Amino acid sequence: MSKKIFSGVQPTGNLHLGNYIGAIKNFVNLQNDKNNFCIYCVVDLHAITVKQNPEELKKNIRETTAAFIASGLDYKKSIIFNQSLVSAHSEGSWILSCIARMGWLNRMTQFKEKAGKDKEKASVGLYIYPILMAADILLYDATHVPVGEDQKQHLELSRDIANKFNLDFNSKNFLIAPEPLIQKNFARIMSLKDGNKKMSKSDPSELSRINLSDTKDEIFNKIKKAKTDTQPLPENVNQLADRSEAENLLGIYSSLSDQSLIQTINEFSGKNFSYFKEKLANLVVDKISPISSEINKLLKDNKFIDDVLNEGAQKANEIASKKVKNIKKIIGL
Repeated sequence: MSKKIFSGVQPTGNLHLGNYIGAIKNFVNLQNDKNNFCIYCVVDLHAITVKQNPEELKKNIRETTAAFIASGLDYKKSIIFNQSLVSAHSEGSWILSCIARMGWLNRMTQFKEKAGKDKEKASVGLYIYPILMAADILLYDATHVPVGEDQKQHLELSRDIANKFNLDFNSKNFLIAPEPLIQKNFARIMSLKDGNKKMSKSDPSELSRINLSDTKDEIFNKIKKAKTDTQPLPENVNQLADRSEAENLLGIYSSLSDQSLIQTINEFSGKNFSYFKEKLANLVVDKISPISSEINKLLKDNKFIDDVLNEGAQKANEIASKKVKNIKKIIGL
C-alpha cells in the first residue's frame, strides 16, 4: 500500500547522532521504499517560537538541509524544502486555528514542559505551534507521519482538527487524518554521560553527544569517555535492567549495524567495555564520518543548498496552495 509521508526537523543547529538514528536514518529508509511519496521539511517557522539570532537561523536552515542530503535524502526522489518559503503553511495554520479548540491545546504536555513555570512569558507561537504542525501535515494529504513519542500527542491533534473540519463542513475525507509511524527500536538515543537523559544539543557537555560534524578523533574520544558500569556486557536482554548506559551504547551499535539488540548482545556477550567501545567507535566513524565530510563540503556551496530548497518549495507550494484554495472554497472565503 502506498503511503504519503510528511515529516519535519527544526533548524536548531548541531544535529547529532540522536537526530540521525531517531529520525533522519528512518527518513532515508522511507524514501527508498518505492511505494512511498516523501516530503521532508526544514520547519523554520517552528524554530522562531523561541527567540533566534537571524544569522544563526539562516546558517542552521542550510546546515539541516546539508545534513538531510549528506545522510542520503535525495531531493530528486523526495521534496525537500523549508517551511517559510511556502506561505500556505501560515495561511492554512490560521484557518485551522479557527477549527481547533482551546481545550485541545490546553492538554498539550509539551507546551507545559517547554514553557516551564513561567508560562506567561512564553510566546503565543509556542502555545499554538501544534496547529501549525497540523497544517504542515494536512495540506499535503499525508497519510503517515514519522514521529517520536513526544510528538504523538500533536499528531492526535492533527487528527482531531481534520475530523472536526470534515464534520463541520460536511466534507467527508477532505482532510486526511494521518497515522503515526513510530519507530519501534532505537527511537530515543540517550546522552553518553547519562543514560536516563535524551541526547541533546542543549546539554552543556560536548561529551554527552556525537555531532554529525564531529571529526574521527572527536568521535573516538567521546566513545572512549562514554559512561558505563563495572559489569561485563550482558549475556541476554534481561541483564540490561537498570543498566541504561550499557543499553544505550548497545542500541547505538545495533542501529548503525542494522541488527537487533539481541544480535548485538550475542556478539559482545561477556566482553569488557573497552573492547566493545573500540568496535563501537570504529562503527560510528564508518557511518558518521562520510556524512560529516559531505556536510562540510555542501556548506561551502550555499547556492546549491538554496537551489535545492527553492526547487523543493516550488513543488511543495503547488500541492499546499491548491489545498488552501480548496479549504477557502469549502468554508466560504
